[in-house]
Amino acid sequence: MRSIPVLAASVLLAASALYSARASAAGQIDCEMRFNLTGWAAIYKHAEGHGTITCNNGRTFKVNIVAVGGGLTAGKYKVEDGSGKFSQVYDTNELFGSYAQGEANAGVVKSGIAQALTKGNVSLALAGTGNGVNIGVSFGKFTISRAH
Repeated sequence: MRSIPVLAASVLLAASALYSARASAAGQIDCEMRFNLTGWAAIYKHAEGHGTITCNNGRTFKVNIVAVGGGLTAGKYKVEDGSGKFSQVYDTNELFGSYAQGEANAGVVKSGIAQALTKGNVSLALAGTGNGVNIGVSFGKFTISRAH
C-alpha cells in the first residue's frame, strides 16, 4: 500500500518536470536586428548607428548602437543594412546592454563585418557589408540601447 503514494508522487514529479521543460521552451524568444553603423579608428575605435530589433513574440524596438574599443586598427567605414541574430532569450530586456567585442578586419572601398558578440548568456552574430577603408585588430564593447 505504501508503494502507491510513492508511485503517484513519482508520476507527479515526472509530469511537472516535463511541463516545466515545455514551458521553458515555449518561453524562448527569437530576435533579429537590422542596423546601419558608421565608424572610425586610429588606435581608438568608435562607431555609432541605429537599428530595429524584431522578435517573434511581436515586439519591435528602435535601438541606438555604440561600439568603442582599441587595438592595432585604423580606418573609416560605413555598414548599411547590416543584420544581427540574437541567441534565444526569455525576456527581451536581455537584448539591451554591452556585449564583449573582438574583431579583425581588412577592407578597401568595399568593407564588411562578421562578428560574434557575447553578454552573459546572450550572444549576437553580426554580418554586414559597406564601404570604407579599414585594417586591424581591436577589442571593445558593442552597446545596444533603446532609442528615445
